[in-house]
Amino acid sequence: MAGKKQPKKLHREILKQMVTLTTSGFGLVAALAWNNVIQEFVNTQIKPYLPAGSGLLSLFLYALIITILAVTVTYQLTKLVEKLENS
Repeated sequence: MAGKKQPKKLHREILKQMVTLTTSGFGLVAALAWNNVIQEFVNTQIKPYLPAGSGLLSLFLYALIITILAVTVTYQLTKLVEKLENS
């Protein structure tokens, strides 16, 4: 009996890993797309108001926007998971 359960469990674990890898891949593609959007926003909407030669300041603002976005999304997702686990 235990011999039949092992292959099922193995197949289930492989499927779980495939789903995780696929989700991670799509997450990376989405992150790269947002990366381009935010860079373009900084370059077109913020950079013109900065003095010439302020490349480092533009990069800092970009990093700040990304950090705020990452923290906010992570915090909201964590709250959602906790809410689902407690209900």
